[in-house]
Amino acid sequence: MRLHNILAIAGSLVISFAFSAAAQKATVKVDLSDGQGKSVGTAELSPAGQGVSISLNLMNLTPGEHAIHVHTVAKCEGPAFTTAGPHLNPDMKHHGLQNPEGPHAGDMPNFTVAGDGTAKATVVAPGVTMGEDSHSVFTNGGTALVIHANADDMKSDPAGNAGARIACGLIVKK
Repeated sequence: MRLHNILAIAGSLVISFAFSAAAQKATVKVDLSDGQGKSVGTAELSPAGQGVSISLNLMNLTPGEHAIHVHTVAKCEGPAFTTAGPHLNPDMKHHGLQNPEGPHAGDMPNFTVAGDGTAKATVVAPGVTMGEDSHSVFTNGGTALVIHANADDMKSDPAGNAGARIACGLIVKK
């Protein structure tokens, strides 16, 4: 192989790697609101080793443990946020990270809100991606990030007895 061919191939690999690395570092900001349309903070989504990492910066929530899920529809109409649809579940599994017949792609661990109504936490949604596949948070034009009133019991269908949907935000490509 000639030197200029080797250099051309090496250059292409470097450029491809740079674009791939940039795509891997892409983040998406989600603005979360309560049922009355008042801001409760933000979430920043980024690719994780497996799944999507979600950094939460929240306020004005009830103290205690709360469930958080990725729902199928990019629609957050209050006060009940039923327009967000069910959990993202392209494999038609049962709910819960501890369910032997689950989990939904949109299931993830609970997080805790401090006594002052704030939460700064990072959770990982292991069943979703930021790609172009059926597990993507961008599937069908986007999804919704929904916070529930209570903790998820990690096994009960359809939503882990997590209670009402109290906050919602759109996950869409910008």
